[in-house]
Amino acid sequence: MTDSLPIHGNYRGYYTKRPSFHDPRLALIPSNIFKDARILDIGCNEGWVTCEIAQQLQAKEVIGVDIDDGLIRAAWKRRRTVWSQRPRISSPSQPSPSDSGDEQKPKRSKRPRSSQGEEKTKNRTERGEQLYSFPAAFEHMFGPLPIPPAELPGERSQFPHNVVFRATDWLKEGTIDDWEGYDVVLALSISKWIHLNNGDEGLLSFFQRIFSVLRSDGIFILEPQGWETYHKAKRMDPGLKKIGDSLRLRPADFERELLKVGFRSVEHLGQTGKGGLHAHLLKALVYELYSSNRLPACFGSLPEMIVPLMKLKAVGG
Repeated sequence: MTDSLPIHGNYRGYYTKRPSFHDPRLALIPSNIFKDARILDIGCNEGWVTCEIAQQLQAKEVIGVDIDDGLIRAAWKRRRTVWSQRPRISSPSQPSPSDSGDEQKPKRSKRPRSSQGEEKTKNRTERGEQLYSFPAAFEHMFGPLPIPPAELPGERSQFPHNVVFRATDWLKEGTIDDWEGYDVVLALSISKWIHLNNGDEGLLSFFQRIFSVLRSDGIFILEPQGWETYHKAKRMDPGLKKIGDSLRLRPADFERELLKVGFRSVEHLGQTGKGGLHAHLLKALVYELYSSNRLPACFGSLPEMIVPLMKLKAVGG
C-alpha cells in the first residue's frame, strides 16, 4: 500500500520526531507484562517499538503488523539495524609471553561492598573485555550485518529471531499468527485512524477482534488520541472528513464501551510527552465472562467491546 497521504496514520520517519532512542511510552507500562509473552503490535509503523520490546523486554515472540507494506519493509530493515548496532563483548586478550606464572599477583584492594558492584560494571577492560558496536557509518556504507540462523531451540525466543513483521489490514484481514492468541496486544496511536477510516462500528469491531485474540489473562494496551487531533486529520482527505463528521463516539467514551465488552476495570497508566508527541495510556483489567464467545477472530465478530489507551487484562479461562 503506497498512499501519497498518510490517511491511516502511516507516516514515514515517525520515530525521528521522537527525541529519545527509547520510546517513553514503554516506561509507563509495567515491563513484567512483556516477559516471556507473545505480543501483537498493531500499527507498528517502522518497527521501533516492536524491536525494542523484542530486544530489551524479554518477550518470547513479537508480531508487528501495519497496513503499509513500505513501512513493513522499513521495519525489517530496522530489525537488522538494531541487530547490527547492539553492543558486543570482545574476547579477553591472550596473556603475553612476559606474563609468567611466578610473577607476583597484585594484592586485591579492599573496597566497601557498595563500591564492589560498581567496579564490576564500570570497566570490562580490566578483564580484557571490551564493549563494541558495529559503527553506524559502516552500515551506511556496507549495509547492516547479516542475521545468523537460529540453530538452537532457545534462540527462537531471542532477538532478532523473536520478532516478525506482516503487511496487513489487521482489522479486516487479521494475520495467520492470530491462531495462537496473544498475551499482550498493543494499539499505540492508531485508534483515531481506525475511527476515521471505519466509523464508530469499525472501531467497535476493532476492539472486538482484539478481545477475540487475547488469551486468558491477556492484556490490551491502547493509546487513544484526543478528540482535538481528529479535526486536523480529517482535513487530510474528503473520505476522512465525511466519516469524521458522522462520528458519535468520542475517545472519552472508549472506557465505557470497553467495559461493555467484558473488560472489568480501567487503570490510567499515565501520560508522557508534549504537543503532537503527547501520549496518554490506560490499563484495563478484563474478566472473561463469556468464554463461549471468545472464538478466533476469523470466525467473525463478538458482542460489543472497547478500550481506551489502556492495559486490558483478561482474567479467567
